[in-house]
Order: sequence, then C-alpha cells, then structure tokens
Amino acid sequence: MALFSFIFGLAFGSFLNVLILRLPKNESILKPSSCPNCNQKISWYNNIPLISFLLLKGTSSCCKEKISFHYPFVELLTALITLFLFIKLEISYSFFFSLIFFYILIVLSFIDLKYKAVPDYLLLILFIFSFFMTEHSFLEAIKAACIIAGAFVLLNFLISFYIQNIKAKILKDESLKTQEALGEGDIPVLASFAIVLGINASLIAIFFAALFAIIPSIYNTYKNKDIEIPFIPFLSLGFIVEYFLEITKVIF
Repeated sequence: MALFSFIFGLAFGSFLNVLILRLPKNESILKPSSCPNCNQKISWYNNIPLISFLLLKGTSSCCKEKISFHYPFVELLTALITLFLFIKLEISYSFFFSLIFFYILIVLSFIDLKYKAVPDYLLLILFIFSFFMTEHSFLEAIKAACIIAGAFVLLNFLISFYIQNIKAKILKDESLKTQEALGEGDIPVLASFAIVLGINASLIAIFFAALFAIIPSIYNTYKNKDIEIPFIPFLSLGFIVEYFLEITKVIF
C-alpha cells in the first residue's frame, strides 16, 4: 500500500501540473496534454510521470526543447507527500481530506512562484478543507484562524506603511508607494494553517517559512536584485515541516 500511495501520488502530480499550467490561464483541464513549447499533442507513452522525463533526458519528444524541471519536481513532491500522509494517517477519512488539502497547497505554491498571484477560489477551497483536517473543535479552530490572520493583517499594515511612506522617501523610489509586505493570498493560507495546526504550531511553521524565505532574499540582495519573493511556497514548506515532524510537541 505504501508503494501504491507513492505511485498514485506520481500520477496525481502529473494532473497537478495541468492545474498549475492551465488554471491561471482559464484553460480547460480536460483537453489532452500538449507540449508547452510547440503545442503538439503528447503521446501517452511520453507522458508517464517522472519516467518519461528521465527517458527523454529532460527534452520534449516533438520539438526537442528542454522541459522545465518543475514538472518532474511537482510529480515527485506529490508522490512523497502522498506517501508520508499514508504513513502518518493510513487509509482513513483524514487521509483523503489531507490529500486534497496538500494537493491544493502544492498548486497554490507553484502558481504563486510563477505568477506572484493565486486564484481566490483555490484559497477558499483550502480554507474549507482545513476544517476537515483539524483535530480542534470548530470554535477553537476559528479562534486560532482569527488570531493568526489578524496578527498578520496588522503586521502587513505596519510593514507596508514603512515601505510605502518611509522607505519610499529614503530611497526616492515611487514604485515602493504601492508595494505591500504580504500578498493578499498569504492571509487565507495562514488562517488555514492555524485551523489545522493550532496557534503554537502555526507560529513554528511560520518561523520555518521565514527561515526558508531568507535564503532567496539574501541572494537577491547579493545580486542587487529587487525581486518580489512569493511567500506561499515558503509558508507551505514551513507547514510541511511542522505537520510531519511535529516540532511543537518537542518544544512545548
């Protein structure tokens, strides 16, 4: 069953790639897979998750252009998360609800990486399924979500005020006057994490997310690049670390 869960994750990872590619473009997710470079239809034997990428050596079978590494990465990541969830929860209702939650989180993360924006309906679905994952009562879950989300709304206001009114004047950069510290999609994701994990564990997840986000931030500073860093992927990483390792139980 563990092997089956991994293979199932690989197969579903391929579908998540379709969602990541097509949802932001409002394209049908039911049409056959096609090459992202030349739009030629991909044969089934060239569309086997992970295996086809390795056999084709990372190039398209039709136009020989390089295939983005994010395709096999999403497939492998989905397979590993499916396997870890099976080991943690076994076959249960919690397992299937958790699968949906994590799959949506993967889609949100990679859309945010590419477009720096995410569809609102995916955030809503993530928020709804967080209630099916939580071990807390409904009132406790709502309380945790309000505290975490509210705290970050206030933090976003304070940091954004500094960026738009102080930093913009110091650097004389007009573009900073519309820049915000957090994206609109970050708050619902944080609220969803609070519902699943509770307040203490959410803070640990956010701490790890901040640590992970420091790495590209330092790199951009070193390269003198002022690039907006999407935060949902790092929030997701922090959530994965806390959810599976349960670091909060060690600390508290």
